[in-house]
Amino acid sequence: MGNASCHNNHLGIPAGKGPHQVGCADLMVGHTVQGTFFRLYYPCQTSEASEKPDWIPCREYFNGLADFMKMSRTLSERIFNYLFGSYKIPAAWNASFKPDDKYPVVIFSHGLGAFRTLYSAICAELASQGFVVAAVEHRDESASATFYYQENNEAEQRPHAVHQNFRPISNNLEEEWMYYRALKPGELEFPLRNRQVKQRADECIRALNLLIDINAGKSVENVLQSTFDWTTLENCMDLCRIAIMGHSFGGATVIECLCKEVKFKCGIALDTWMFPLDEEIFPSVKQPIFFINSEKFQWAGNIIRMKKLDSAVIPRKMITIKGTVHQSFPDFTFLTGNWIGKILKLKGEIDPHVAMDLCNRSSLKKPANLIVPQTVAPTSVSAKVSFANLTSLVIFTQVMVSSVKLVINYTLIRHNIMTTSLFLRSLSILSAPLTL
Repeated sequence: MGNASCHNNHLGIPAGKGPHQVGCADLMVGHTVQGTFFRLYYPCQTSEASEKPDWIPCREYFNGLADFMKMSRTLSERIFNYLFGSYKIPAAWNASFKPDDKYPVVIFSHGLGAFRTLYSAICAELASQGFVVAAVEHRDESASATFYYQENNEAEQRPHAVHQNFRPISNNLEEEWMYYRALKPGELEFPLRNRQVKQRADECIRALNLLIDINAGKSVENVLQSTFDWTTLENCMDLCRIAIMGHSFGGATVIECLCKEVKFKCGIALDTWMFPLDEEIFPSVKQPIFFINSEKFQWAGNIIRMKKLDSAVIPRKMITIKGTVHQSFPDFTFLTGNWIGKILKLKGEIDPHVAMDLCNRSSLKKPANLIVPQTVAPTSVSAKVSFANLTSLVIFTQVMVSSVKLVINYTLIRHNIMTTSLFLRSLSILSAPLTL
């Protein structure tokens, strides 16, 4: 698919920087729309010969993106395929799981108009650091595109999709595609989005429960043909360290999940869109929450709603990464040049790799490195931090090209805050420290 590799050699989704090789596999349990569907990223055995999956799995996802962007499918498919069709996810497809440890678990919820593969940089980085990450593909009509199967026992059956990575195990299953549902004329948005965020939370909880079953050694039937051995995950996930993470609409899903399921020990909400949430649920959220915001997307009303989740006793934290935009979190930011990226608001003023590193470090950095001021070697991060109760934090970044050194100064706004690392240390949800 596509020609991206020939004209954009300097672009691509960055591989994880952690000590583990990363594998990925798709799991669909239950062939109907009520089933569970996610892509799992995990530490894997070293395998140089493993195939890397396409970033956009098939043309139907291009069609979904076109619908979401209100573009012609015919024209946009050619454009998207040319720009993005050759990119690969930095993970080995169906590679053997590495059962060396008990890995913490992250359930990831995508944003409005996205799907399970569009946050592969974040998910692969987490897996490289020793996490098992399930990127859910939502079926609430908020994804650009997704699919499920219907049974067809008639003699004449439609052919299956030619894409080898998701053929069904049964010949009598036919693909059904579900595309993004736009608001109808005169339709109120809140009832739709509130219904969707509740369904999204249920889907994330089902994904978690499925991983819990797998960890317990229960057999699961994958509707999709796959060579990955799911039994190798038995007793390899640390169910005391489970996080829910999501971007935009997925950030709202994080909060809804925390309200509904206490198995989630904390939530990491990336540039959260608070609109879909009913504020009546806020007092029921008892777990720590960490908001990581972009500079350009947020507005006063949205931040005010976030602040309603502040607590004097539960760790709640908010930071803004200066120089970033809403699309600094999905993979698109790595796949366009500066000119077109800024026109389409896929890139901010800060280098996307730096923005992603700051996001990942803020979420998962080893605690001791951020509690006190320190001086570190080039290619590392230095920080000065005050900490108390949470309200807001702005990260100002400066890239010193001569020494390839990042300097991050933390400037407090209105009140002092608790550091990210101290926040996560209290949850015991860290694996190995991140490296830059």
